[in-house]
Amino acid sequence: MGNLQLKEFVRALLLMALCAAAGYLFFAQSLAYAIAAAILALILVFQWFNRHLWLHKQIDEFSEAVKYRDFTRRYAVKKTRNIENQLYASFNRINDAFKDVSAKREIQHQYLTKVINMLDSALIFYHADSGKVEWVNDAFKEMFETPHLGNIKGLKKRREELYDKTMQLKIGQQHIETAHSSKGRIKLLIQVSEFETENGLYRIVMYQNVNDAMDETENRAWHKLLRVLTHEIMNSIAPISSIAETLHGRLEQTAYSDELEDVKVGVHTIKKRSEGLLKFAKSYRLINKVDKPQFTEIPVVQLFENIYNLLEPSFIQKGVDVDIILKNTRATIQADLHLIEQVIINLMLNAMEAVKDAENPYISMSALEENGRVQLKISDNGEGMEADIQEQIFTPFFTTKKTGSGIGLTLSKQIMLVHNGNIFVHSTPQKGSTFTLQF
Repeated sequence: MGNLQLKEFVRALLLMALCAAAGYLFFAQSLAYAIAAAILALILVFQWFNRHLWLHKQIDEFSEAVKYRDFTRRYAVKKTRNIENQLYASFNRINDAFKDVSAKREIQHQYLTKVINMLDSALIFYHADSGKVEWVNDAFKEMFETPHLGNIKGLKKRREELYDKTMQLKIGQQHIETAHSSKGRIKLLIQVSEFETENGLYRIVMYQNVNDAMDETENRAWHKLLRVLTHEIMNSIAPISSIAETLHGRLEQTAYSDELEDVKVGVHTIKKRSEGLLKFAKSYRLINKVDKPQFTEIPVVQLFENIYNLLEPSFIQKGVDVDIILKNTRATIQADLHLIEQVIINLMLNAMEAVKDAENPYISMSALEENGRVQLKISDNGEGMEADIQEQIFTPFFTTKKTGSGIGLTLSKQIMLVHNGNIFVHSTPQKGSTFTLQF
């Protein structure tokens, strides 16, 4: 038995003895001594009660601190071995243990946060029933331009399309969806998982940008197809064109007659159409023959001014107002000057075509920096495009122009891909379009 237990046992025996003595003295008619013994017993009970009341108060206060994760309090322990000091020593040991656990959990939490924030995939973690968002990573905030999200329903106000697709997901299955992001309209691989705790059911949704990977895969597929098509077309049409040209030359030297005239017209038509098909095939060879970029440091302000000076006569002729917007006039990009000029000129020509029916035609060339990377943007207030058109405009052969070949934007995308970058479009019908070059 320890000293503390022995002291408590002695107090209990003393209290019992006083009570017994008070009773004996009372029946022995020694009232004064009986009252004295009773008073001593009451004093002992009162001290014992106050001591236990104080102990309960200390335990309640400590429990309240534990409830709110407050382990900063330190209890002073004296050398004497009484119940107060033993209790304080126990509190300090518990505080130290909780501090150690909290420190380890904080380290793990920071480690996990750092690792997940390093991922390119956007993640959101929320309570399935209440919709309360417990956590989102930096990729989600950046991709969907959402710095804070308290409830998953708040996503409906910011990105209604994305919210609807997220709510329709089936647990454990992967879905590829197209959605708007900070980079424009991109393809997302979305998957959701669930787990249950004592606090309820939780969901983790991952949004992975597969736009670049799919672009690269599609690009390789189109290259293979175009190589085959151009090879077969040119091999088939070139002899026809050559024979047609030879026949047309001989018919020119033959005496005139109505029948020969009809033949000459027919042969001439074959010749012209063959030449047109050859020219058409050669144009698509450009997609497969984008030169390897010769990277140099290009001041953006110089790049924009060169293009503006080149196209200024067209702007004036068509009455288009053009702005150059640069927050940082010293911004530079690492790129091939001639290839990037080709991309921007093509986008500017397309923009001029888009604003031709606008009441106040306007085009802007701008540059901004995000996470240390420069983005170039070409915006207009033209007719804009529907969502289904936006998904197809970079596809070879696709064009909305009556006289277009469908090669301009495909070639522009190819140039950006060989720069290890990409091109994105965001457009609203009747409000305009913005093309973003991401390096």
